[in-house]
Amino acid sequence: MSRSGKNPNERLKTAKGRSASSVRWLSRQLNDPYVKQARAEGWRSRAAFKLIDLDEKFGLLRGAKRVVDLGIAPGGWSQVVRKKAPAAAVVGIDLLPTDPIEGVTIFEMDFMADEAPQALTDALDGPPDLVISDMAANTVGHKQTDHLRTMGLVETAVDFAIQTLAPGGAFVAKVFAGGTDGELLTILKKNFTTVKHAKPPSSRKDSSEWYVIAQGFKGRADEAAQDS
Repeated sequence: MSRSGKNPNERLKTAKGRSASSVRWLSRQLNDPYVKQARAEGWRSRAAFKLIDLDEKFGLLRGAKRVVDLGIAPGGWSQVVRKKAPAAAVVGIDLLPTDPIEGVTIFEMDFMADEAPQALTDALDGPPDLVISDMAANTVGHKQTDHLRTMGLVETAVDFAIQTLAPGGAFVAKVFAGGTDGELLTILKKNFTTVKHAKPPSSRKDSSEWYVIAQGFKGRADEAAQDS
């Protein structure tokens, strides 16, 4: 026993069996004010504040009637949707299990699966006016590879949004430092009235994540042809 009355090996025992990165992550979680606030307010994750921040800046949930949450687990974003737009129909999808959320239809399946888009749209009984995605690929520790894998998910999410959104709808997705790739940005600007990037105040300063916000969906070409 040391003079302070504390066991000098206590810190080492606490960290025993954990990698250095795990210890850093745990320390960051324990000292993160947003993690503490999320627990106090009943949000499932600190990520809830990111959507709250984005909604305050861009008015994403104002008047929302049908919402698709891609990468819903653990459910923080859908919780925000239910609170801010309680009358909206909400459907979410994730490979990971997600505890039930009142008023939200949840699919535990791969968004990249062929049957996923149809399952999501069928559950809403109409085209969504908002598609939100906090998806990120599992990281392998190689920055360029991680970026490419996540952008692959974003591309699929963009394609889904363009194929399903109601005219005037909006799309929000997580991207990483450098923002949306040039080709994808061109597609978004072609299909939406405004396209912007934002880093919510609740996003960790040392994180490379940003969000792309596309609003004012112009409608699909096939719809325009039918209306003419």
